[in-house]
Amino acid sequence: MGSIIERKRKDGTVAYMAQIMIMRDRKIVFRENRTFERRPAANAWLKKREAELAQPGALASAKSARRSATLADAIDKYVRESIRPIGKTKAQVLETIKSFDIADIPCPEIGSQQITAFATELRKTRAPSTVSNYLSHLSAVFRIARPAWGYELNYSAVQDAFIVGKALGLTGRSKVRERRPTINEMDKLMAHFAKGHAKRPSSNPMHKVAPFAMFSTRRLEEITLLRGTDLDEEGSRILVRDMKNPGEKEGNNVWCDIPVPALRIIQSMDRTQERIFPFSTDAIGAAFTRSVALLNIEDLHFHDLRHEGVSRLFEMGLSLPRVAAVSVHRSWNTLRRYTHLRQVGDKWAGWGWLDKVAQTSQ
Repeated sequence: MGSIIERKRKDGTVAYMAQIMIMRDRKIVFRENRTFERRPAANAWLKKREAELAQPGALASAKSARRSATLADAIDKYVRESIRPIGKTKAQVLETIKSFDIADIPCPEIGSQQITAFATELRKTRAPSTVSNYLSHLSAVFRIARPAWGYELNYSAVQDAFIVGKALGLTGRSKVRERRPTINEMDKLMAHFAKGHAKRPSSNPMHKVAPFAMFSTRRLEEITLLRGTDLDEEGSRILVRDMKNPGEKEGNNVWCDIPVPALRIIQSMDRTQERIFPFSTDAIGAAFTRSVALLNIEDLHFHDLRHEGVSRLFEMGLSLPRVAAVSVHRSWNTLRRYTHLRQVGDKWAGWGWLDKVAQTSQ
C-alpha cells in the first residue's frame, strides 16, 4: 500500500516522498503523500499513517477531510510537498492569496465564478499584469491538487477564469517599457557610485555592477549568481545558472556571449571568491533605487540597464542571432520589446567611465 520514492533535487540533495495509495476494484480511491529530508522519517510516517488508515472508518474520514479542505490547505500542501524549489516571488504570491476570502472556501466549491471574483478584488489595487501573475501561480496549485493529493480543485475553472479575466480587462500583459538611461544620467550615477565606494570600500561596487548590467544585458539575479569557474575568457562567454524561464527556473543553465566591455569589468573584479559579484540582489537593487532618487533621475529602474544593453547591440548593427546569443531571449516577439532604436552606432564608444572601472580593482 505504501512506498518511498527517492528524488534528487537540482542542488544535489535528496528528498524522500512517502506515498500511500489505496485501490478498490482496480481503481485508486485514496492517495496521500508527504516529503521528508531523511528516509527513516519517511518510513516512520508511512507506518504510522498506514496503521491509522487501517482503523474502521478512518479511510472514509480521511476522504471526507479532503472534501472539506480549503484552498489555503491546498496551497500549504503545495508549498510543503514541492521538491522543486519555489521561487521567492511565487512563494510570496501564494502566501498573499491565503489572506483573501477565496482561501477559506472548500476546494469543491471553487469554480470560475469564485476565481473571477478574486481577480476582480485584486484588480482594485493591482495592475492587470499582476493579476495575471497571481492567477498563473494559483493555477499551479489547481493543476496538481486533485491528481496528487485528492483535493477537489477544478483546474478547468482557472482556465475559464483566465478567459473571463481577459475579456473583462481584469488581466493583461505588462506595459512595454521604453525607458533607457542617457549618458548624462549614467555619468551622474557613476560619479555618485565611485565616490561612495571610495569613501567606504567595503560597500557594494555599484560603479562596476551598474555598467556590467548594461553592457552584459544580464538580469540582476543572474549577475549575483555568476561564478568565476563558469567563465570562458578565451571564448568571451559565461555560463548563466538558473536563468529565468517560465516553468523552469532551477537547473536552466545557459551559455551567454559576453561583450568586450562587460568582460573587461569581470577581469577587474576580485577573482579569489566563488562568485564574481558576491552581493545580494536586495542590496544592489536598493542602492540603485536610492541613488536614482537622490540624483533626481526620473523613472529609471535597474532593469532598464538591460534594456539599454540590448538596444545598444542592435544599434551597433548586430544581427538578431548575435544579439540573442548575448541576451538569450528565446523569441523575436520577446526580444523586440527591448529594441527601441534611436541611432546608428555605439553611443557608449569612448565612454570614459568604462576605462576607469575596468582598470581599477575593487
